[in-house]
Amino acid sequence: MKFAEGDKVVTDSIDIVTKSVVKYMIKSGRKLCTAESCTGGMISQTITSVSGASEMFLGGACTYAEEIKMKLLNVKKETLEQYTVYSEQTASEMSKGALKLFGADCAVAVTGIAGPSGGSQEKPVGTVYVSVRSRQKEIVRRLELYKEYENLDRRKIRMLTTETALRMVLELYEQKAEA
Repeated sequence: MKFAEGDKVVTDSIDIVTKSVVKYMIKSGRKLCTAESCTGGMISQTITSVSGASEMFLGGACTYAEEIKMKLLNVKKETLEQYTVYSEQTASEMSKGALKLFGADCAVAVTGIAGPSGGSQEKPVGTVYVSVRSRQKEIVRRLELYKEYENLDRRKIRMLTTETALRMVLELYEQKAEA
């Protein structure tokens, strides 16, 4: 699939999904937090761009370095050694740590390879892991964006990851995005 001209379709889609997440979380009285690596705070920025987000967004941790993932989010060194920083296991421990750190009802965590370097045969650029969890349930997904889109660059990978992660919040609570 080609990426939309000027990213307009993706940015419009992100806006719709984000507004739906903010609206749902406020309406349900739930609080959200983030733990971001490859998106570098983009999910937090996207949420806080919506008026009223302060009613549902507690904060985010941009944990780019493995050391900070361990210190701040309690990602285990053994997890990083056995599965690498780019893994479902790491994303899962990041969301679990964020949920505890912020005392939130829902945590979104992402880790992956946004490129242009850092990829491998096993995990090419565009491989991202997303964990969305509440206290009762977790959804963890490996995104293989390189299989779905042509001409991916770092910015596009981050944008697509942001949109997917926010859609997963709605999925966790069995909600739909509303235009």
